[in-house]
Amino acid sequence: MNSKIPRRPLGSTGEAVSIIGLGGFHIGTQADEKESIAIIRRAIDGGINFMDNCWDYNEGVSEIRMGKALRDGYRQKAFLMTKIDGRDKKTALSQIDESLSRLQTDVIDLMQFHEIIRESDPDLIFAPGGAMEAFLQAQRAGKIRHIGFTGHKSPHMMLKMLRRASECGVRFDAVQMPLSIMDAQYDSFLEKVVPGLVEQNIGIVAMKPIGHGVFLDSHTITASECLRYALGLPASVVVTGCDSMGILDQALDVGIRYSPMTEIECQQLLERTATVASKGEYELYKTNDIYDATSRNPQWLDESLRK
Repeated sequence: MNSKIPRRPLGSTGEAVSIIGLGGFHIGTQADEKESIAIIRRAIDGGINFMDNCWDYNEGVSEIRMGKALRDGYRQKAFLMTKIDGRDKKTALSQIDESLSRLQTDVIDLMQFHEIIRESDPDLIFAPGGAMEAFLQAQRAGKIRHIGFTGHKSPHMMLKMLRRASECGVRFDAVQMPLSIMDAQYDSFLEKVVPGLVEQNIGIVAMKPIGHGVFLDSHTITASECLRYALGLPASVVVTGCDSMGILDQALDVGIRYSPMTEIECQQLLERTATVASKGEYELYKTNDIYDATSRNPQWLDESLRK
């Protein structure tokens, strides 16, 4: 398959990333490891170079499988991103090294703090002995190239993280958040966070363009429309989960054929989804704790909490 998916700059990093990225969570949910490895390699062969992952996805299975998939020359074709949960330096350093081992690489292209969803997260990370010290140490050692953070709960939390970084003289290279047709109409990251990132030329990584498929349950929009709308937002890359070859091929097709929606098309979609989007009932990651994995597993934040 020829590489035809467009690429965009990742903020001011000098990196060019595919407009569609492969989500890491679904890679570890496959019953067949060989199938998940084949999905990763087909994505890369199809022009997707942005690989999403996380230390805690499926108890490490997602990273392990991606590490196997990136053998045989595929690592050199990928921009590899993963995330860690540790909020203190010791825990963060341990998770960074574990991710490197699972992914079978010497360096992570983008390492991010996962799930900035609590008021305490920014303060813990930037405290003396906090996880930011681990990131900067790992960066100096050549283990990670760029740094960022993610969040799905509230724009307020993201803005607090950015303020703490500014106060401490730290510049993030990328920020990952839900950006979608639904987000545009309820407690919107697009409205509250994105403008400042664009102004500072910080890379924007969009996620949950289809809301884990939940948006489709509203019967107001198709998967292709969700992806195409998200691709028209000011993000460097839109990460989407692909748990089958069919879903991957759909994402590849949207990327290859991508053309921006007209203002009229966007307005029609916003009007069509306005009622179902107005209260966040389909954005469960904002309104429910179902996706708050670190809240259910505090030991991931601080290994001293393990029983």
